[in-house]
Amino acid sequence: MSEEAKSRGNAAFSAGDYAAAVEHFTDAIALSPTNHVLYSNRSAAHASLHHYADALEDAKKTVELKPEWSKGYSRLGAANLGLHQIQEAISAYKKGLEIDPNNEGLKSGLADAQAAAPRSRDAPPLSPFGNAFSGPEMWAKLTADPETRMYLQQPDFVKMMQEMQKNPNNLNLYLKDQRVMRAFGVLLNVKFGGPNSGDDMEIPEETSTPQSSASERKEDKKMEEKVVEPEPMKVTEEAKGTKPQAVKEKELGNAAYKKKEFEKAIEHYTKAMELDDEDISYLTNRAAVYLETGKYDECIKDCDKAVERGRELRSDFKMVARALTRKGTAFVKMAKCSRDYEPAIEAFQKALTEHRNPDTLKRLNEAEKAKKDLEQQEYFDPSLAEEEREKGNEFFKQQKYPEAVKHYSESLRRNPKDPKAYSNRAACYTKLGALPEGLKDAEMCIELDPTFSKGYTRKGAVQFFMKEYDKALETYQEGLKHDPQNQDLLDGVRRCVGQLNKASRGDLSPEELKERQAKGMQDPEIQNILSDPVMRQVLVDFQENPKAAQEHTKNPSVMSKIQKLVQAGIVQMK
Repeated sequence: MSEEAKSRGNAAFSAGDYAAAVEHFTDAIALSPTNHVLYSNRSAAHASLHHYADALEDAKKTVELKPEWSKGYSRLGAANLGLHQIQEAISAYKKGLEIDPNNEGLKSGLADAQAAAPRSRDAPPLSPFGNAFSGPEMWAKLTADPETRMYLQQPDFVKMMQEMQKNPNNLNLYLKDQRVMRAFGVLLNVKFGGPNSGDDMEIPEETSTPQSSASERKEDKKMEEKVVEPEPMKVTEEAKGTKPQAVKEKELGNAAYKKKEFEKAIEHYTKAMELDDEDISYLTNRAAVYLETGKYDECIKDCDKAVERGRELRSDFKMVARALTRKGTAFVKMAKCSRDYEPAIEAFQKALTEHRNPDTLKRLNEAEKAKKDLEQQEYFDPSLAEEEREKGNEFFKQQKYPEAVKHYSESLRRNPKDPKAYSNRAACYTKLGALPEGLKDAEMCIELDPTFSKGYTRKGAVQFFMKEYDKALETYQEGLKHDPQNQDLLDGVRRCVGQLNKASRGDLSPEELKERQAKGMQDPEIQNILSDPVMRQVLVDFQENPKAAQEHTKNPSVMSKIQKLVQAGIVQMK
């Protein structure tokens, strides 16, 4: 499965559809999380989209999984170079060349990084705050701070920071973005809060990593273009005072949650929301408590508020996806019938458009399966199934086989454990010449009731029409063990023996012999017999060494295999 997703990703990458390639590689990683090639490929796709923070994360994972693989360092260098982390890029390329000194890609990348180094050092600041955005120190500071580290995994934020690195005067364009204000405070060592720091409390049903959807990136771009009159960056005394208090309340709530003091946790999260309404993690955390305590309606309300508020604040996609996933989980907990799963499935699907998380995908698949299983249970009605089967019987008597199949199929939907309906539909398929379908139904009939003789007559008839006379004979004989006097089974045995004796006597026409030999050569059992070195020697002895052949006839196992070859028309006895 992971190879199929990888192939689709490679195809999308070759076609220039890098966003689709990322999705396919992500699916492949979910199925094979230790495959270093998949992370390398996704890093390349991210880099092609200029999402260098994501590319760097995947490149690091590639090197972690396969440190002796030179291509991982090529990905690492390219991602660092895209983020203008020149020294890190140079170091990565050099490390790769230590492993593979002749790698042209690494040599070329190193040359590009070394050429970019002087430009990076000589670029003068263009504003009083230019030094704050210069060099790799900016990225190091943002990475070191837990409140801004997560922003580096958001492509639109990385792009804004890159623009400000090129021209610090661009700061005025992005002052309305609270993430930029937060980052600016970190770079100037002025610590102040901002919405959605992202350290949401983890509970068992959610595990995810940040990743933005293409639709949301487009939306971010539209919103950035609407900024006409940037507001001056201000940090009010009130904000300085309430946001730290809110964070403190959240920490107290997390501690209470871990101790299973759920009422206290709700009180602290509620207080945090009152102090700071620009961080949706307080809502999602309180929703987690409601989910844990079985207050599903309250959980759903908090999740809806978190999604609505998160869109207003342009929160991290991961946070919005988490709220939607939590909402879907609440609906699953409340589900009592198949229809109850529909809002859960919708919530999981919306969450995946925000952030493609393997855990959310797993929950979606489980909800869809549970819905399907419940639908089958709700549809189950043996009395209606019997009515449909009788209708099918009427159409069968009238030789209206397609109509009969329709009613037998409806009967099986109403009662999928009825061997008679499978037997009847197998007969219809046989009349229609749909032999593989007829064989499948006959086998299901026998599986459901091994003592039901009709199942064996249906299966034997299909095999006979497929000219698999030896298999048909075995089927009829197996049926006679359960019903020794069954006339249909006895007639089936006689027909099969007659056909097999024709082959033994050499009475087959050239066309019949050729057809039977071709069918026999497709039989895995015949193939195994012919590929057995011992049996090949036995066949040679029958042709060239009568004394040895006489000895072989005393071996029941050998003669059973010889008989199989005779019945298949491969060997003729004279």
